[in-house]
Amino acid sequence: MGFEQEALDELIEHMRGRGAAMQERLTHSTKGEPLVLHELAVHGTRTPSQLAAAADTTSGRISAVLASLEKKGFITRTTDPNDRRVTLVNMTEAGRAADQRNFEVLCSTVCWVFSQMGEEHTRQLVDRMNEFATYLSLCGPDGARPTQEQIDEAFGASAQGE
Repeated sequence: MGFEQEALDELIEHMRGRGAAMQERLTHSTKGEPLVLHELAVHGTRTPSQLAAAADTTSGRISAVLASLEKKGFITRTTDPNDRRVTLVNMTEAGRAADQRNFEVLCSTVCWVFSQMGEEHTRQLVDRMNEFATYLSLCGPDGARPTQEQIDEAFGASAQGE
């Protein structure tokens, strides 16, 4: 097994362990509400099935999340005038404010983590994540790998943007 597979195994194990615990801790009390609010903030009006797909959850779970958000005044649900079988979910101003607060808390939390890591490690992490994302963006959904020319072009373009 090469270092690549070992690194992948370690990353997967980390995401199942600490990563899963982090995810659970961030979403436990809200049960997915921030994700639904952000989806509405970014994409506007959505159907419950679109929100379930975006949250990678069941229609029953989305129904419970939407009921909670509606009770808090963060969303409204209306019937589509063009198809009375379809429910449309919209964000209210209170929902927009809640989404903004969620974003600010996330930013504050990440900045705190960066302060604990220190500037050098933080910059290294960001650089490595940018490199990782660039390589990943070059790979096709069918597993096709980029040519060296495509790699050089991608990194030349990202270096010029700095």
